[in-house]
Amino acid sequence: MLALLVFLPLAAFAAILLGAPARLTAIGVSAANLALGLAAACTWHCSCWSLSLPVLEKPALHLAFGFPDGMSVIMVLLTVIVTLAAVLSGQAPAGREKLYFGSSLLISGGALGAFAATDLFFFFAFHELALIPTFLMIGMLGRGDRRTAAWTITIYLGLGSIILLAGLVWLANLTGTYDMGRMVAAAGTIDAAAQKGIAALLLVGFGTLVSLFPFHSWAAPAYASAPAPVAMLHAGVLKKFGLYGLLRLAIPLVPDGLQAWLTPLLVLLLGNVLWVGFVTISQKRLDGLLGNSSVMHMGYIFLAIAALIAFPENPLAQPAAVLLMFAHGVSIALLFSLADRIERNTGSLDLSDLGGLARSAPKLAFIFGIAAMASIGLPGLANFSGEILVFLAAFWSYNGLTGLGPVQITCILSLWGVVISAVYMLRAYRNIFQGPSMKATVSAADLTLAERIPAVLLVLALLAVGLYPNLLLNILLKHP
Repeated sequence: MLALLVFLPLAAFAAILLGAPARLTAIGVSAANLALGLAAACTWHCSCWSLSLPVLEKPALHLAFGFPDGMSVIMVLLTVIVTLAAVLSGQAPAGREKLYFGSSLLISGGALGAFAATDLFFFFAFHELALIPTFLMIGMLGRGDRRTAAWTITIYLGLGSIILLAGLVWLANLTGTYDMGRMVAAAGTIDAAAQKGIAALLLVGFGTLVSLFPFHSWAAPAYASAPAPVAMLHAGVLKKFGLYGLLRLAIPLVPDGLQAWLTPLLVLLLGNVLWVGFVTISQKRLDGLLGNSSVMHMGYIFLAIAALIAFPENPLAQPAAVLLMFAHGVSIALLFSLADRIERNTGSLDLSDLGGLARSAPKLAFIFGIAAMASIGLPGLANFSGEILVFLAAFWSYNGLTGLGPVQITCILSLWGVVISAVYMLRAYRNIFQGPSMKATVSAADLTLAERIPAVLLVLALLAVGLYPNLLLNILLKHP
């Protein structure tokens, strides 16, 4: 069953290339995968979601998929939700439907394969597969300085992947297997010196893929140039691969090595929250603001990971990271979808060209307001649940007798990010939707029923998890 979920988008991509109607095929397959993803969330402990087919004897490689725990289930669920919203939101340029919708499915299939794989080779390979259409879509169908953005993201993520590959191969050689479950079981065989070196490679490799400061400068220009489905799928889903990899492999396999790099990691994540946060405030275009906002919020997830590195017995840290990964993925996908709609309806994303849009497009204003409030961390929406759990995880080990530790000090400084988020997001909302109408907005069209469907899907996910976080936490804390 899990193999069907992974390969269905890839088969649909091939069908589109052979002449199947691109949009209808993409929507049908994405809807079917959403149904499969919901079924997986309810029955993931069943053996029907596992598959292992031998590919090579030496080294022993298996095309293996499974749900070792609830974290994989939640990442798969995030992927299928955002994928359906992305293909419903997208409007392909004339004559480019095959490339547009086929690439979206290829990105989705690669992300699903990476999150579901239990063999290290395919874990890495599926992620790289998803990057190829990302580069092509930005370079061929993007806007603005798209070629520069495409080359920048290609170079950054290519170098990050090479560094990551070195660390993963080193791990496989030391543990003697590519089976990720067996690798974790053999974690005690890795000595401290090797752990420190591997941890450095994994932090830089995964960190570059996640846009960890200062390896982040590829992200905002790429998202600003990318077509809407690519921005939604990469920022919302594929970028979580690096965080997932740290939680799935780095922390179980090289905990002592990560401990050695804890202080630099705390400094770097503050760069995400504070430095990139102030950069976000200075943005003059909505697409640049959203791209930098996505980079900024990665700092909070890294804070949860740092809390887990500092205290491996912390029961809140991993649930906090995974919950915020899901919440951020849904909210940023919704924001990029709505930004694309604003540009199509007004012809601009410059904040100075927009104003009073709520008069002509009240439905768009309402849904964008929900997305903005989610990004800020308004209670009742999923981001609040994730962020508050991150802060609780950071203070789980606090002892009044010994005082504040490095993780708690970093958490206190990171709280300023909440203020920064409110400043840039509320200012953006005011500039776009409030005040006098501008030439670009006075006759702008509102969201149609078809355009509201993907937005409502994402809003419902934010509300469901925000009002009842145990929907995901029960999956995460339940063992197979």
